[in-house]
Order: sequence, then structure tokens, then C-alpha cells
Amino acid sequence: MLFGQKLKQLRLNAGLTQANLASELGVTKRTLINYETGKCYPKKTDIYARISSLFGVTTDYLLSDEDNFIIDAGDHGGSYAMNQARTLVSEVSGLFAGGTLDEEDKDAVMQAIMDAYWDAKKTNQKYAKAGQKEDV
Repeated sequence: MLFGQKLKQLRLNAGLTQANLASELGVTKRTLINYETGKCYPKKTDIYARISSLFGVTTDYLLSDEDNFIIDAGDHGGSYAMNQARTLVSEVSGLFAGGTLDEEDKDAVMQAIMDAYWDAKKTNQKYAKAGQKEDV
């Protein structure tokens, strides 16, 4: 479950409206809606601390590995990269969770994703080194 889904569930379990929680966190209702729908994540760490304190959960609970991956993508590549990361994680998670692939095929998909990553990394390093030589 991603951050937005957890936040919404915590809010509903506590019987809070979006307006109430937004006020408690010091954000607008629109911002809270964006958090809950996964359109954005809090940029300030104190928001996570307030949520943790209010609902009696840890920040580790609030952020899964998927959330951290998406946030990191946004930090390094902007909102476009963040959206790409979110889409990739969502599609792969759906494929693995509810897809009709058997375990061997799931392993093959994961291997193909890792191979694509390492191939792109090698290519990018090669271009980076070539660019450094031209600058000298």
C-alpha cells in the first residue's frame, strides 16, 4: 500500500474529514487530496512527523520502498520522472499481484527489467566518459 492509500485509511479510521486533517497538518485541502490520490508527496519532512504523531504510526510505516523510489525519482528528475516511476511501479505491481503470469515468467520479466537498467547504465557511463574527454 502506498503513502496516499495509507494516509486516507488512517484519516477514515480516525473519523476525520479531509478539511480537518488538512488543517491539522497545516496544508490546504487540495494538497491533502493530492497526497491521498498519490499525485504528490509531502516535500517537508515535518509533515510526515505530524502525520506519524497524529495517528501513532512510524514514518517507516507511512513510506514503503515503492514510495521512496518514487520520491527519489522526483528529486532527481522532476515531476516527469516521478510520474514515470509511479507508472512503472504501478504497472509492474499489478502484473505481479493480479496478472496471469506464472512464477517463471514473473522472474523473466524482473530479469528483463534489471538487464534494461544495467544496459542503460553502461551506455550512460560510456557517454559520460566520452563527454569528459572532449572537455579536457
